[in-house]
Amino acid sequence: MKTLIVHAHPEPQSLNGALKDLAVSTLESAGHEVRVSDLYAMNWKAVVDAADFGPDASTPLKVARDSGRAFDAGTLTADVRAEQEKLLWADTIIFQFPLWWYTMPAILKGWVDRVFTYHFAYGVGEHSDTKYGDRFGEGTLAGRRALLSVTTGGPQSHYAARGINGPMDDLLFPIQHGILHYPGIEVLPPFVLYGADRLTQDDYPDVAKAWRQRLLRLESTEPIAFRRQNFGDYEIPSLHLKEGLEPAGRTGFGLHVRG
Repeated sequence: MKTLIVHAHPEPQSLNGALKDLAVSTLESAGHEVRVSDLYAMNWKAVVDAADFGPDASTPLKVARDSGRAFDAGTLTADVRAEQEKLLWADTIIFQFPLWWYTMPAILKGWVDRVFTYHFAYGVGEHSDTKYGDRFGEGTLAGRRALLSVTTGGPQSHYAARGINGPMDDLLFPIQHGILHYPGIEVLPPFVLYGADRLTQDDYPDVAKAWRQRLLRLESTEPIAFRRQNFGDYEIPSLHLKEGLEPAGRTGFGLHVRG
């Protein structure tokens, strides 16, 4: 298995840093190939601008169209092309980050904004009255799997169904469904460490054991059963879920998960 770890935490000695290092050592010891994109260590540029598209940037700038033209022409900046190549190389992508303000750190969102360009991660496939592109289960990154490894400051009760922060599955839906499933990636259930700020050195061995177990089961873990766009569950072109397919009592984001 070939695994790309995209890591987003500014402190190498943080819990996130330790989990990233443990993932590398565990997977390599099991015979897997591992590459790491440590975004802070790379001094990753987190904002899209005209410089990303070289001679294919237009005036005024049109980010989607220009990114697609630059992708097609091979004129995206070297750092973006390198990350796209890593994604194409990988069988599995692990995203290691703390949940800050209910989402990923800005540097990681900037990685998505710059790397998931038009004609690479979106805007691919047939667009017609009967098909709305290859996405949500299809696309450039189909056949790959991803896992979010997330730390939170708050305790698990805050993220329960009636918790004040909202259910973790809902908070991660825009990332797991909207960013990862969109270009075809199968998404595994996340590994979440709650109350990370309160963990002690005595707690870490149990955390490390649980993380190792998840890592060694990457290939056998069933992905989240997100519905695929072009396989009969949605009306085209409205992309509304067909009547009668919703599980009893389920609403909101949960409608887009089978079963």
